[in-house]
Amino acid sequence: MSDPLSELTTAGVSIWLDDLSRRRLADGSLADLVRHRHVCGVTTNPTIFAKAITGSDDYDRQLHNLALRDVDADAALRELAAADVRSACDVLRPVYDETSGVDGRVSIEVDPRLAYDTDRTVAEAHALWWLVDRPNLFVKIPAVAQGIPAITACLADGIPINVTLMFSLDRYRQVIDAFVSGMERAHERHRDLSAIASVASFFVSRVDTEIDRRLDRIGTEAAAALRGKAAIANARLAFQIHERSLYAPRWYALSAAGARPQRPLWASTGVKDPRYDDTRYVVDLVAPGVVNTMPEQTLNAVAEHGAIHPDTIHGTYESARGVLDDLAAVGVDYDDVVAVLEREGVEKFDASWKELRTAVAHSTAVPITR
Repeated sequence: MSDPLSELTTAGVSIWLDDLSRRRLADGSLADLVRHRHVCGVTTNPTIFAKAITGSDDYDRQLHNLALRDVDADAALRELAAADVRSACDVLRPVYDETSGVDGRVSIEVDPRLAYDTDRTVAEAHALWWLVDRPNLFVKIPAVAQGIPAITACLADGIPINVTLMFSLDRYRQVIDAFVSGMERAHERHRDLSAIASVASFFVSRVDTEIDRRLDRIGTEAAAALRGKAAIANARLAFQIHERSLYAPRWYALSAAGARPQRPLWASTGVKDPRYDDTRYVVDLVAPGVVNTMPEQTLNAVAEHGAIHPDTIHGTYESARGVLDDLAAVGVDYDDVVAVLEREGVEKFDASWKELRTAVAHSTAVPITR
């Protein structure tokens, strides 16, 4: 029998799970996915933690103990998330060791309320790095304008970073520059560059959701013909930017000093429109050296009927650029789309965090202090 997930791994794609909960850790399902589904990393975000913590009683004992210690809601949430991520890091540690630190990574996100504050983002990243205390941790920093210098500062301090909430090709260029700058500073401080990893999370399905909505409003035949084409084209052009960055003189110098490339990571790969194939944001974005983080539903769909080809990105750049040009021709403003998606992405995570924070405070009598 064919094994599409094995074929995907053979093609050079690292399969990560976009989900985490204490139940998944306790019942061994995460370990089972690592053993049998080729999962070699985990990503989380505030929405995932909100679903995990409010949807079960698995956290009640820790919440009770935190309340007895008069821990405020913000610190309580940080400890709840850190405990799960620390345990997941331990599950993935063998993968981390076997791949010399390439995979076996688990991501935790800074408090989304800090996204537009560079200094506080850096401080929170340091706190999470210290709190989880595992070498295979990634700290997630949103790729908003204020996050760019935070990425550089954290990498310079030796903290592995997952840059998240990227939609724009221009923003991706800024992220790559921030990564290179951070690694250069780390090198100046005589840090081991091979130990400082980074991924850049480029969001996929949300691009189609927003652009398809605009195309439907335009309502022309030309607009209708472009539905479902934007997200994959956008991601493929992002990969082209990544490839070009590897030929820059600054990168050559860092590579010679032991640095590893910042890998592109495809996020938001669950299909939102039921009219589309449920594996499209995986099978159409295959290339060596990328990560694809999937919700379990998408992971299972790929395992069951994914048609994997060794490389579905190279050779597509001209047609991908043509898709963006055609979108502009029918009246879709790309710059406005990515600005809206970035803003909404932060707002959604912020709303999840606030909802969870309130639930924790009310259910455990942990006081909200601000």
